[in-house]
Amino acid sequence: MKIIRRTAHHSYQRPEHSTLLQRVLANRAITEDSELDLSLKGLYPYHSLSNIEPATQLVVEAILAEKDILIVGDYDVDGATSIALAIRILRDFGVYNIRYTVPHRILDGYGLSRSLVQKILIDPPDLLITVDNGISNIDGVALARENGIDVVVTDHHLPPETLPNANAIVNPNLPGDQFPSKALAGVGVIFYLLLSVRAKLIEVGYFKGQAQGAIPNLGRYLDIVALGTVADLVPLDGNNRRMAQQGLLRMRQGMMVPGIAALIEVSQRNREKLSTSDIGFSIAPLLNAAGRLDDMQVGIELLLTDQYEEAFAIAQQLYALNEERKMIERGMRAEANDALEKVQLKRDEVPLAICLYNELWHQGITGIVASRIKEQYYRPTFIFAYDNEGLLKGSGRSIQGIHLRDVISNVARDNPGIINTFGGHAMAAGLSIYEEYLPQFTEAINAEMAKSLEALESADEILSQKIYTDGALALEEYRLDLVDEMKLAYPWGQQFPEPLFDDRFEVVDYRILKDLHLKFTLRKPGTHTLFEALAFFQAHQIVDNVTEIHCAFKLDINEWRGERKLQLLIDYFEAV
Repeated sequence: MKIIRRTAHHSYQRPEHSTLLQRVLANRAITEDSELDLSLKGLYPYHSLSNIEPATQLVVEAILAEKDILIVGDYDVDGATSIALAIRILRDFGVYNIRYTVPHRILDGYGLSRSLVQKILIDPPDLLITVDNGISNIDGVALARENGIDVVVTDHHLPPETLPNANAIVNPNLPGDQFPSKALAGVGVIFYLLLSVRAKLIEVGYFKGQAQGAIPNLGRYLDIVALGTVADLVPLDGNNRRMAQQGLLRMRQGMMVPGIAALIEVSQRNREKLSTSDIGFSIAPLLNAAGRLDDMQVGIELLLTDQYEEAFAIAQQLYALNEERKMIERGMRAEANDALEKVQLKRDEVPLAICLYNELWHQGITGIVASRIKEQYYRPTFIFAYDNEGLLKGSGRSIQGIHLRDVISNVARDNPGIINTFGGHAMAAGLSIYEEYLPQFTEAINAEMAKSLEALESADEILSQKIYTDGALALEEYRLDLVDEMKLAYPWGQQFPEPLFDDRFEVVDYRILKDLHLKFTLRKPGTHTLFEALAFFQAHQIVDNVTEIHCAFKLDINEWRGERKLQLLIDYFEAV
């Protein structure tokens, strides 16, 4: 691990910010001052999205003809928020013959699969709209079309070489698409389509006779858009930052659907100071637990109900599910580490790609475990669980510089038949293979990694984990008001990272919590100032008789019984 201090990218000034926040923003990859303006006036218009007009026309015609509409989503937070957003907005448009379905993770697989379509054909809709899926479901779309169902695919995942034969596909990542942002989450794509539908309905006089204020305002649902966008870890470019920030502002003011309010209360977050890290680490995992362990329909109903009492009861169920998920994850991680230790995996012996399988592992937890193992060994990691009839379902997580979906695609091309299905992004992907091909896949993925790295001049750099910081803090910058300012001023996330600092500290004391975490008492050298600090999942890093550490840390606030104290959250540390 190497700690590297960022250098300034620009000199744009925001006089309303403190000197510290100005310094942090200067270190972010911003190309023009307007990217720091988070008002909705800067939101990119929908017109340049490929196929937005035919997709809009299909939806408008279905609304006008009172056709039956089915929304097909995914079983993660992006999928759940996409469904809830579509249902709520279409109901606001006066559409009531609308329903939704989500594939069963184990029985149906991912997206609009043939298995799911066969179930849909029992009571087929007139129009089927996919949200956060569909771009890779060629067979499922074909089966729906063969049975007279119109299909509009809305998705944000990278498209395969052959596109499904849908009536219309809206995806900013389609080849030749002119939409300025390629980073929309699934919930962002359906939001944009419904903005276009609303404009078309106004144009044809659909809302005629209603008071101007009765025309639905889609901005009221930016809380849902923000939740899905932040949870899906898409890059927070200028466009996504605007939607995320406006959604956060609504939440802080108490203007949100009851389901999100209940999640905030159950997770014991401070609503008025809600941040993207609160969503990512406390709120989204509760919603995600439904799709991982049970049925995401529970999470969708949470977002659809208008009754707070019902929402709170569901949120409590999700909290319990998430606690169960944590327990399963701990067991899987321990078993994964045991498997690695059995082959005496040392730092200099780590394979280029890690592939692990256990027939007892839970399919819904493989992605989380892959992320943890990837962070520990800094290698692309695949975790497989048994599905059925000899088929394994795997989740992969990558490192910077390795495009995971492309690597898998190359393996599939060069080794016909060993991969059953696959799809995903640069940093995360899913796939299915038959158990008998797992050794061949492991060998092939490592060979492809070697080939990819050989073509890069910076191969060693790619495999060397780096952590980028905003430098050291002056003693007077360790202040609660500055922590609040930085947390609330902008939504932080992928490609717009949360402020991170580094410095050396004397270790006054430390203790290990739950055999996993570390709690430090640190002192700034040459001063009498003490800091409390937490290092989650880093107990294995501690060395005996440590007296001084160099660490990368975030500033945070520990709130307990109305008292607020500054604390450091350590991302990484090493003994000096």
